Amino acid sequence: MSRRDNGHIRCGRCAMLQSLCICTEIPDIHCASRLCLVLHRDEERKPTNTGRLAALSLAGSEVLVHGREGERVACPWLDKPDEFTNLLLYPCEEAVPLSKEHLASGPVRLVVPDSTWRQASKMARRIPWMTNLPRVGLPSGGAETMYRLRSEPKEGGLATMEAIARAFGVLEGEKVQVQLEEVFRKMSDRTLFSRGQLPRDKVFGGLDDSVLQHKPGCGSKSNP
Repeated sequence: MSRRDNGHIRCGRCAMLQSLCICTEIPDIHCASRLCLVLHRDEERKPTNTGRLAALSLAGSEVLVHGREGERVACPWLDKPDEFTNLLLYPCEEAVPLSKEHLASGPVRLVVPDSTWRQASKMARRIPWMTNLPRVGLPSGGAETMYRLRSEPKEGGLATMEAIARAFGVLEGEKVQVQLEEVFRKMSDRTLFSRGQLPRDKVFGGLDDSVLQHKPGCGSKSNP
């Protein structure tokens, strides 16, 4: 069974297998900065997507979907009073390092394209309201990615949630970054456990006895 075709045994909120649901672990983070996640349609059905988990964790987040046939991604704050400085988190030649200085004019709304590198590049160029947003990147020198659920084609690349965590760490402080990184690691480790790639005693945050119903590697619950 494909991991994308077993939705009937997955949590409708966190997309984890029901026996490994992390909804009770998702923090409710309230801060001045906001997240606007622009999700490519190909990411909608992927349980390994991490951007949605970041949006669930950060109160007031907006999630938009790009690429649906016949639909355009509308700017949610267009023609409305907007107190935020809107920035596009997208590493490119013109991107400047994100810093506290970006808060000088008020709170930041961080727009984050969530897709493959190639698709994200197209989104940044083709979605009209995104094309003129100032580009920012993460400060250099951060730790390597801990994401092992997909291959990373770009050296130094991060999972979307890792990048969001570090960006909000810059804007909102270390506590927010740690909260996001912890739930990211729980999601990642539980997924590796479900694939039989990580022993139970190595899963970050531990697992309660209910997961004994789950057979690692099969992608579903075993019979009691």
